[in-house]
Amino acid sequence: MEAPVVDTNSGSNDGLLSLILDRYILSLPAAVRFLLYHALILVQAIRLNMAMNELKMYPSNTFVPAMTYVLLTAMLPQWCAISPALVTNSLVIWIFVKLSRLYNHPSPKTLLFNTGLIAGLSVICYHPMAILIGVVLFALAVVRPFRLAEWLVLLIGVVLPYYFVVSILYLTNRLPAIASMLPNFYIGLPAGSNDKTLLWGLGYLGLALVLGLFFWQVSIGRMVIQIRKNWGVMMVLLVTLLPVPFIFQLGGLESGLLVLVPISAFAANAFGNPRNLGLPNLFFILALVVIAMNNWQLLKN
Repeated sequence: MEAPVVDTNSGSNDGLLSLILDRYILSLPAAVRFLLYHALILVQAIRLNMAMNELKMYPSNTFVPAMTYVLLTAMLPQWCAISPALVTNSLVIWIFVKLSRLYNHPSPKTLLFNTGLIAGLSVICYHPMAILIGVVLFALAVVRPFRLAEWLVLLIGVVLPYYFVVSILYLTNRLPAIASMLPNFYIGLPAGSNDKTLLWGLGYLGLALVLGLFFWQVSIGRMVIQIRKNWGVMMVLLVTLLPVPFIFQLGGLESGLLVLVPISAFAANAFGNPRNLGLPNLFFILALVVIAMNNWQLLKN
């Protein structure tokens, strides 16, 4: 009935994307915001699905990861908005694709530099993405044996965007403004997390992750080493991004969208791997119930 709101968490100083959304997207007509919101989710879902199929992460090609991603974006009312976290999920998928290609890559240093560069730019765009630097470092340790030169190349790529930002600010006598481009860590419960209506959505996300990990663990023994390495990268993404709403408290539950990519990848196993379709069908119906409850809350508000 209403177009999705543009939620930039004003005043929290969380990166350039908030400024761009405030200045250029907030004033767009409702119909355009409606199309933009759905286009973002669908493009990200399809891109994630394509990446998982190309890497042969599941026993057969499927559209289940895309369906799972679309379903899970509606689990919390706070996620039903155009936010910097939603836009940044495209970068999370991009970085995962880059990291998954490191295994036996003929030119790893070029790939590592590009991955670090994307990670550094993503931090400038959305400060809670700072934790992604830990992701790329851990993923490098998982995928490749330790080589100091490769780690230095990756770190150079991460630092390079800030090098140019500092240079520009210095040349224009605005060096103190660099403070606004650095992440602020606030540890605690995420803002807006005391609403009882969130329990259904959070409970479903937890159940989806547990069931997905169970069915993933059953099937991983039949996978080749390279696919196991890719799942290792996805596990690093999951473990590292889960604490984001608690480390960047002012980002609120909206920042939790960053963990949606690895949760969707694992939860897709709960929909696609069971031989008996009774559990996946029940799981899907339960998702529709939670989504209906969230939309009822949005209409009431």
